[in-house]
Amino acid sequence: MTDHLPNEKRSWNMSRIRSKNTIPEVKVRSILHCRGYRFRLHRKDLPGKPDVVLPKYKTVIFVHGCFWHQHKNCNRGNTPKTNKQYWLPKLRRNVENFKKNQRKLKKLGWQVIVIWECEVKYQNKIQTMINKIQNRVSLQY
Repeated sequence: MTDHLPNEKRSWNMSRIRSKNTIPEVKVRSILHCRGYRFRLHRKDLPGKPDVVLPKYKTVIFVHGCFWHQHKNCNRGNTPKTNKQYWLPKLRRNVENFKKNQRKLKKLGWQVIVIWECEVKYQNKIQTMINKIQNRVSLQY
């Protein structure tokens, strides 16, 4: 099966994908701020440059895209049907790099929370996401 988009359009689409300040990430930050949490963004001195750092609670939050980090049992986490020899190793590396960074953070004493894009995108999952953060942070503090 071939790509249904011309190369120029595919290139344009891919250029719009950001690694920082994504819509789900901004939404998580907004929810945290409204609940009184204060945080830092993308600290380069921590493994994996976490999206949100709550220094007071020694907790980091990664907001993962379901596709890019292969969210299991999520329809957004599926692998592409074309160009698998490119995509499968790339997506596998993303998952492996995160696991490696997560181990390093835990070794440094940081609590790691992963928020998935689908948890932020769908209104019925937002409360679950909030509970996940509050439960982890309250245990730490």
